[in-house]
Amino acid sequence: MVGYDRGKFMTIPDYQSLMLPLLELAGDQLEHSVREAMDALAARFGLTDADRRELLPSGRTPAFYNRVSWAKTYVQKAGLLESPRRGTFRITPSGMQVISTPPPRINIAYLEQFPEFVEFRRPRGTSNRATEVSVTTSNETPEVSLEIAYQRVREDLFAELLQMVKAGSAQFFEQLVVDLLVGMGYGGTRQDAGKAVGGSGDGGIDGVINEDLLGLDTVYIQAKRWDNPVGRPEVQRFAGALQGNRSRKGVLLTTSSFSKSAWEYISTIDSKIVLIDGPTLAQLMVDHNVGVSAVASYEIKKINSDYFTES
Repeated sequence: MVGYDRGKFMTIPDYQSLMLPLLELAGDQLEHSVREAMDALAARFGLTDADRRELLPSGRTPAFYNRVSWAKTYVQKAGLLESPRRGTFRITPSGMQVISTPPPRINIAYLEQFPEFVEFRRPRGTSNRATEVSVTTSNETPEVSLEIAYQRVREDLFAELLQMVKAGSAQFFEQLVVDLLVGMGYGGTRQDAGKAVGGSGDGGIDGVINEDLLGLDTVYIQAKRWDNPVGRPEVQRFAGALQGNRSRKGVLLTTSSFSKSAWEYISTIDSKIVLIDGPTLAQLMVDHNVGVSAVASYEIKKINSDYFTES
């Protein structure tokens, strides 16, 4: 997955900027749903349908929904909103007092004046304020902040992994590619794949492997442990070699990169060729656990609203 693009979400207000407008929306003292709040806030900030459809880095949850939900959660934990029934919220007397003389902005720092919010932010199992986790002033929601940190860890790992691959020998590179192909489900067993893929004489590998366990189709593989970009001439030669190797499909890997003309070339030919550059190679290694091992795993859970629906 590519890194998180902050600029992509600049039109969507951060969750702290939504806190005061959300509280003001509830100032009519009626019950509101999150969906109603999203519609009203989107209109207030002039968001388009495309803005509302923008997803978090995980690609699963709309960013605007995530930010409205976190704004509601934090304001509610401060005692300014309450939830009279599932899926709704309304303002409390404390909330009415706040909007009677509204501050310029409600954010995490502002909410820390309310004991309920301080207690909410206190780590479980502690009673001393000195042991509290410092509150981030980031404009990102905790969920997004965690995803950004996760992506940074992955990208740092990609870079370190690629350096180690380049520093290895040609024999090690051949073994690495075989392990990766088998890990991705190609080549049958590791022994079969090892027989099908061999050294190319230029610091890379060259061979034909089975696309599936039954060998119903084959894939021509070339991998080049290069520092310089792979240009169009190399890709053209690779395309010409497909027919001579009884393959209709090909994968060309490199530890470096491909030139713009190389990428343009594969879009103009009939053969199915996949180009895998150094960063993508490192990502595939991480995703298929080649040369890496798990250190820690975290699972994020949310309320299952269906469980609490009484028939």
